[in-house]
Amino acid sequence: MGRLSLTERAVPDLTENEPVAAGDGAPHHAQTAHHTDAEALHGKRNSRVIWLLLASAFVVILNETIMGVAIPHLVTDLGITIEAAQWLTTAFMLTMAVVIPITGFLLQRFATRPIFIAAMSLFSAGTLIAALAPGFEVLLLARVVQASGTAIMMPLLMTTLMTLVAPADRGRFMGRVSTVISVAPAIGPTISGLILTYLSWRYMFWLVLPIALVMLVIGIRRVENVSEPRVIPIDVFSVVLSAFGFGGLVYGLSLVGGVVSGTGSPAAMWISLAVGAIGIATFILRQLLLQRRDRALLDLRTFRSRNFAISVGLMVIVMAALFGTIILLPIYLQDVLHLEPAITGLLLLPGGLLMGLLGPTVGRLFDRFGPTPLLVPGAIAVSAVLWSLTMVTETTSPWLLLVAHVVLSAGLAFMFTPLFTSALGSVEPRFYSHGSAIVGTVQQVAGAAGTALFVTVMAAVTASVAVTGATAEAAQAAGLRTAFLVGAIISIGAVVGAFFVRKPADMTADAHGDAALEAASAEA
Repeated sequence: MGRLSLTERAVPDLTENEPVAAGDGAPHHAQTAHHTDAEALHGKRNSRVIWLLLASAFVVILNETIMGVAIPHLVTDLGITIEAAQWLTTAFMLTMAVVIPITGFLLQRFATRPIFIAAMSLFSAGTLIAALAPGFEVLLLARVVQASGTAIMMPLLMTTLMTLVAPADRGRFMGRVSTVISVAPAIGPTISGLILTYLSWRYMFWLVLPIALVMLVIGIRRVENVSEPRVIPIDVFSVVLSAFGFGGLVYGLSLVGGVVSGTGSPAAMWISLAVGAIGIATFILRQLLLQRRDRALLDLRTFRSRNFAISVGLMVIVMAALFGTIILLPIYLQDVLHLEPAITGLLLLPGGLLMGLLGPTVGRLFDRFGPTPLLVPGAIAVSAVLWSLTMVTETTSPWLLLVAHVVLSAGLAFMFTPLFTSALGSVEPRFYSHGSAIVGTVQQVAGAAGTALFVTVMAAVTASVAVTGATAEAAQAAGLRTAFLVGAIISIGAVVGAFFVRKPADMTADAHGDAALEAASAEA
């Protein structure tokens, strides 16, 4: 029974208190019926845990992009500069980059329930502190606390899903994860824009807080331990190297735009990037030594799987394209076409919603056909949109941008689920937590790198065109065209790589034991 073999190891044997045990002369059909009942109970429990983690992940990820629209309000209300206000987003991203690599260890050392409680408690505490923050410094601290909980939640969700769901069904369930990852950041700016139209920025946190607390209370009462923790020591030196390496790299990349525009410090940028590069190189060497004794903070033996390595490489391209486009399109719509922020948010909303709605469908298609029939057209669609955006001008219709964003979102939807599922499904079960942490880290670093690359190219070309006497709108459009051109060239790598991702060997159509979780999922 494929499903039971994946789940019953994490909970007590449900048959031990039955009045009639196997071998006591009970009819065979009675034993079979009891086995089916036990399997159905496991399926319901697993479905409940997964749905709760999905809902909680949606709430915490929503806050990753919710602050961007609020920056002008915070500048006025808190009496700070725009550069300082940007730190509310930068600090969130930095914390994610530092904490996520540690989650590989945490998910091995601790059981599901305490990890979930810790993540939601941190997020809820950060949300409360932010709502009550008397000034900028406390609000910045609150964002760090929020991000600490968010960083734990996504690897926890992915690791739990890989542990509980049979290989033949993982695409369908990973599609729901893709929905969370894509819809939550997409609607964040729209929700914050609506709130700020009528209420104070503090209500962005007051409205989220009760939802987070409800998730926490439900989790305390209903989440069961579905993992098998083991006692392993933590390597403090690896934690320090991870913080300096990934934190330094992400911070340095976040400074690139300011340096190009002339408002940042080149020295700070290069020092940060150097610290990050040295830290990551040393961190990798340290993990290669520690993994010989199964003590690595982030076990890199996951990359022994060719399929995992290729899938992660494609994720870098896809996440860089996604975050770069998310940054550039609002700039184009507002600075070149002079649309209001609220209209900009509404124009970008359909694409984000479509990406989320396609997630479950793409997951089912993956389970049936594998990654290649999905990745190839998805990569081609993403590349085609980026090439089309190299022709935007100061008079391009916003409706064309809407169509381009919708097609781009559809292409990304056809790539996210196959990449996540193929990557994590290609590693050994004992490395699921490390694979999830690596995927999360790649998302943060690639997103920061994509943003830095696109903004740097745009700013440099805009400045060079402006000195020729072109209007501000024409210069900005020229910068955007060149930035999209760089993205389009990079996207060719995704089209080529899409042909080399394979469906993991154990994700075959094994229907044994799937009925219980299928029925429980439908019931949920």
